[in-house]
Amino acid sequence: MRVMLSGNEAIARGAYEYGVEVAMGYPGTPSSEILENVARYREIYSEWSINEKVAMDGVMGAAYAGKRAMFTTKQVGMNVASDSFLYGVYTGANAGVLIVTADDPGMFSSQNEQDNRHYARLAKMPIIEPADSQEAKDFVGLALNLSEQFDEPVILRTVMRIAHSASPVELGERRAPSRADRPAAASEAGRMKRDPHKFVATAVWARGRRPLIEARIATVAEYAETLPENRIEWGDRGLGIITSGVVYHYSREVFPSASFLKLALTWPIPPRLVREFAAGVERVIVIEELDPFIEEQVRLLGIPAAGKSIFPSYGELLPATIERCAIAAGLLPAHPGAVKRSVPPADLPARSPILCPGCPHRSTFYTLNKLKYVVAGDIGCYNLGALPPFDATDTMGAMGASIGVAHGFHAAGLADRSVAVIGDGTFFHSGMAPLLNMVHNNSKGTIVILDNRTTAMTGHQDHPGVAQTLAGAEGGQVNIADLCRAMGVKDVRVVDAFDMEAVQRNLKETVACDGLSVIVMDGPCVFVELERKAPFEVDADLCNGCTLCFRLGCPAIFRADELDARTGRPKAGIDPVLCVSCDMCRQICPRKAIFMPTQAMN
Repeated sequence: MRVMLSGNEAIARGAYEYGVEVAMGYPGTPSSEILENVARYREIYSEWSINEKVAMDGVMGAAYAGKRAMFTTKQVGMNVASDSFLYGVYTGANAGVLIVTADDPGMFSSQNEQDNRHYARLAKMPIIEPADSQEAKDFVGLALNLSEQFDEPVILRTVMRIAHSASPVELGERRAPSRADRPAAASEAGRMKRDPHKFVATAVWARGRRPLIEARIATVAEYAETLPENRIEWGDRGLGIITSGVVYHYSREVFPSASFLKLALTWPIPPRLVREFAAGVERVIVIEELDPFIEEQVRLLGIPAAGKSIFPSYGELLPATIERCAIAAGLLPAHPGAVKRSVPPADLPARSPILCPGCPHRSTFYTLNKLKYVVAGDIGCYNLGALPPFDATDTMGAMGASIGVAHGFHAAGLADRSVAVIGDGTFFHSGMAPLLNMVHNNSKGTIVILDNRTTAMTGHQDHPGVAQTLAGAEGGQVNIADLCRAMGVKDVRVVDAFDMEAVQRNLKETVACDGLSVIVMDGPCVFVELERKAPFEVDADLCNGCTLCFRLGCPAIFRADELDARTGRPKAGIDPVLCVSCDMCRQICPRKAIFMPTQAMN
């Protein structure tokens, strides 16, 4: 049966069909939907782990116990997990280990643009790249077989366009592999095959495995020579293109007549196959997104291939970009527009992202803007606190960085009053260690934890602060305030995020104190616990267009056509469809012009 699946759905289906029994990861666009779809298959244990390293360790543990296991992450999560999959290269496992990374060329939802193919070379483990949803599913099986054949983890690398684009996929049945066929199989299903010299990565034993890793990669390169998924497609011999992944399809669209070497396994590449291809064409170019990863390997073979001298090393490499660069390099005649667009891009006005109506974070950033504190921000919906109308975030770098940066403010003797702002999911992910560091080193500062009871930005996934797991089971629930007290923070306050006066008062008090404080801003995400009441209204006779409510940045509040007779400023209006009655605007209105209709209150 053929169905339309996104790349993420196809990977989840591949995990099911090829006998994965344990899947762990951490949510992050563009990878989140993989585990969410895996969770639909009850034959697979699936979980959102507290962070990527914990997930990777869990996957290694499952594979030590003889279960095929899969780890999923977005590209920056590989940085967090790297310590764990690097040791996995040394130890191997008792079953297949698949590492899925969804990279983000163009930085649609990421703070950096990194090419995770480099991790394959760094770790000395194979990496494969699917070009569409069918390959995304099939390559799950390929990667698991490679992992078991060569006794090391294997990376499956996708990009945003593969993850979120749909194409036809032929479905198959679930087929659990025979454990007897595995070179490193556990002696019994679910039991550990003990081998400390292999699985205990202490220096003296790991040193002995180092030469084996080099020999293994050479063996993988030899294997790649006959891998059917690495294939030559002969066309016009005047131009030969080496490419991989989704860029294969883009390149085919721009150069329909050229000869192609489509690589599925992109590290290590097959030397003889590459030389055969290069010998059969007059000119070789490499087309790949981001870094010259394949190009460098080809040039090391002594083949004068061009790549990043023609195409950019940043951003998405879409067909129009390939065409434009090819024309500039003389590879195509100067007739731009040969790449047809089925739907021309609409000329729409730009709109900045903004917090949702009823978002509990709004009160914090409104107040921080008002108080003009220096704010160390973090990763989450509250990134939007850096944008107008709040303009209330001064730094933001990585998950959990806010608390460490705030500690640095104190260590450096920053004269400005400052706070760190971090979400609940991010605090569990990587905020606890820096907070402990502040406690231990007698640091001072105010840490604001925005507890909206979900990992909201990536799709409302669970974390230890909520009572339900990815699989739908009841999970252990951790109280953030109690956790902070247990860490040694003496001043821990829980504040109603929808109480504007309490938010401002507690921020002022803690920042003025000579010590370490934590404020838990408690308020559920509007999409998690929405208690919709009647919308608020504006009394046009009382409103004088002071614009104070506009500074909340609430999409439900708009500038009305009516102008105040004295000031000439537009009065406020409230969209009844968008308003969720969070009450923040009413609290800050100095003229009591915002109200809930009497009939709605009764």
